[in-house]
Amino acid sequence: MKNLLLLMFILSISSAVFGQYNSSERQLLSLQSMASGLTIGGYGEITYNDPDSGVSEIDVQRLVMLFAYKFDDRVSFITEIEFEHVKEVYVEQAFLNYGVSDNFNLRGGLMLVPMGIVNEYHEPTTYNGVERPSLNNKLVPTTWREMGLGVYGRINSASIRYQAYVMNGFISYNGEYKLKGTNGLRSGRQKGAESVGSNANFASRIDYYGLLGLKLGLSFYNGKTQTTDKNIIGSQVGLSMFGFDARYVKNRFSARSEYISASLSDTDKYNLASGKDLGSKMSGYYIEGAFNLLPSSAKQKLDAFVRYEDFDTHAEVVGNLTKNDSFHRKETTFGFSYHLADGAVFKMDWQSKGTAVLDSESKGQFNMGIGVFF
Repeated sequence: MKNLLLLMFILSISSAVFGQYNSSERQLLSLQSMASGLTIGGYGEITYNDPDSGVSEIDVQRLVMLFAYKFDDRVSFITEIEFEHVKEVYVEQAFLNYGVSDNFNLRGGLMLVPMGIVNEYHEPTTYNGVERPSLNNKLVPTTWREMGLGVYGRINSASIRYQAYVMNGFISYNGEYKLKGTNGLRSGRQKGAESVGSNANFASRIDYYGLLGLKLGLSFYNGKTQTTDKNIIGSQVGLSMFGFDARYVKNRFSARSEYISASLSDTDKYNLASGKDLGSKMSGYYIEGAFNLLPSSAKQKLDAFVRYEDFDTHAEVVGNLTKNDSFHRKETTFGFSYHLADGAVFKMDWQSKGTAVLDSESKGQFNMGIGVFF
């Protein structure tokens, strides 16, 4: 507990806000200024990855088109259509908003789970690095979205933004067992595609923005994984996830960090039934700092940044499972984000990726990419 409190203190003084809205928030703000009608937006990125060993890859990683329609002063609909790797098509979001009052709104449909920073703010101009933080690949697998219904709003007098939803969740069994130790919960994302809804889960988040330049967030998720057959012993696991994040910006300096902890129950039964190696606890964090090398008065921005990540999908194991130290990753990324204009960025960075395996060598990777957000 003392280590956790110390970590949260470190995170709170070394984190940052980038002063941007995510795509759905931007469209909501645009809709608020309109009497009614349609607005269009989107984001996309092209990436180049060159590891020390193996084949390099150039990829149109994703192109997302966003459409929002305002029916009247209270009702609006937002959807995002995602094209991944030029060959895969998904619906990233599709939800209906109903404004009950200035501070209280209803939302239902396919929505992003409000856990951490990057799952909601995943557009390429809103984070440093060609690739999203690896923590957000394994523990909070972006873009994690689920079907659900809930409320959201702001209490400006208390400088608080809140969200609370009832949602379905990761699928653990649909004729085959989906979850395993190496990539945590990532293989359980349902993406709203004929989703199984065997159990209702709860997701919530509170953001505090009352201190100049500082934004703090607390996220909580609790429930069970989904299964097509509850009668199969070991087809489900319980999941309780907690997240703390902080973002800070002052003049040309910015920083951010996240801490995520996920506790899973009944993993011994799941592993026995499936032959998998799912851990009973996953946790990790990253800390990142950046400095704009151009004058504050310049229209463009050149951020030099460094990020350190430490996360483990085998933080704890139960039963006969042996802890795998290769699932404890430690990564350092440093590079540049050159914001050519508001909504256009060129990125370049170097990554060193290691594990907790004794005497193991870290692997390097060079990345470049371009991103747009409009």
